[in-house]
Amino acid sequence: MGTDLTPDSPARVLAAALRERRISAREVLDLHLARIAERNPDVNAIVSLDPERARAGAAAADEHLARGGRPEPLHGLPFAVKDTHATAGWRTTYGSPVFADHVPAADELLVERIRRAGVVLLGKTNVPEFAAGSHTFNPVFGTTRNPHDLSRSAGGSSGGAAAALAAGMVPLADGSDMGGSLRNPASFCGVVGMRPSLGRVPEWPLYNQWETTSVGGPMARDVRDLALLLGVLAGPDPRTPMALGEPGHLLSAPLDQAASGALAGLRVAVSVDLGGSFQVDHEVARVVEESAAVWSAGGARVSAAAPDLHEAEDTFRTLRAWHLQAKLGKVLADNPGQLKHSLADNIRAGESLTGADIARAYTQRTTLGQRMREFFVDHDVLVLPVSQVPPFPADQEFPTEINGQPMATYLDWMRSAYFITVTGCPAIALPAGRTRDGLPVGIQVVAPHGADRRLLEIAAAFEDRTRGLT
Repeated sequence: MGTDLTPDSPARVLAAALRERRISAREVLDLHLARIAERNPDVNAIVSLDPERARAGAAAADEHLARGGRPEPLHGLPFAVKDTHATAGWRTTYGSPVFADHVPAADELLVERIRRAGVVLLGKTNVPEFAAGSHTFNPVFGTTRNPHDLSRSAGGSSGGAAAALAAGMVPLADGSDMGGSLRNPASFCGVVGMRPSLGRVPEWPLYNQWETTSVGGPMARDVRDLALLLGVLAGPDPRTPMALGEPGHLLSAPLDQAASGALAGLRVAVSVDLGGSFQVDHEVARVVEESAAVWSAGGARVSAAAPDLHEAEDTFRTLRAWHLQAKLGKVLADNPGQLKHSLADNIRAGESLTGADIARAYTQRTTLGQRMREFFVDHDVLVLPVSQVPPFPADQEFPTEINGQPMATYLDWMRSAYFITVTGCPAIALPAGRTRDGLPVGIQVVAPHGADRRLLEIAAAFEDRTRGLT
């Protein structure tokens, strides 16, 4: 065994060792199963764990190489799929008692691509019920806790994925993001999560192929590992006509050389609250403000600027309610009293929407997209908070106040994420600092639509300057 390798080793390092047969897939799996046995009882990040099926998968991966087979990009890496992504033959509950025993017959596209890349599946990652809300708890598996402080939330809806990464239970993780479900848990758990440009990671099947608020994407412990997984997830598919055309491998090309000079002359706009659009906890604001010095030290030109996104509130909430009602309205009707109250209320809110409401939301979204294009004429990236709060207590459903200002709903504290959602732009959550109590805080870096590769280069450059400090 490559004795220098541990469950905390970068995914790309493990993948190289597996390709070169310096370590076997069985050995890598055993390392991670031992870590899962150690940490998962407290963290509760991985659910539907099946060690025996995973061992059979690892054995098959080793035999494939022994026969002279070509290793795929993620050959032999242990992987747990987000429990909202349909996985053939594997219990997929969506965090709901309605689907507690559901076993899909087919993989969705994102899972197809992950499997094709050569992973060894070992289980699923925990989610809030139907991925609604950015705190991971549900009546099927319970609450996922933050590995940095078990009394705190891991975020959501990809909270199980982020917590599993932070605890070293898996080297990579997939997620999805509507209002911050990749970004918020990354910030809470001190890992990296990326919401790609609309169309970058196609999804299939969907009840509505033209629904564009939610996207799939990657999570990892660093930007270079994240790029490795994005290269697997991204690229066109004939079933999804809105998919961007560039093949995924262009995104995962080595970042070192491109990152080395990525900050020189970069025009960085830093905004704590998008011109007073939302409340931000003082400790989070401090981390965002202090990041300006990192950008400047790398040669970037930093300014205090923000686009006008005032329509984003109504746009996101309208489209989210419409989406939830269309997707889950029948589930609620057939199973009264079995969905959490906040989710049921959001579904019912969609029932009262009119055609004029939807038209208004899409018209506003068009305006927001154009305004972001204009903003990026004079700026290369926008930096703002990922989450408006640090990790909150795990026994709360959501933060009830920020700086003494009450939060009326379970979405109010997520505006810094979902305002970006409706622009369609790619956004990455990067570890950037800690609260005085040692809890992770991330910054959100946003780039123009389609500039995913450029965003990765910039994020890697920022990460290089903060490595070991966050």
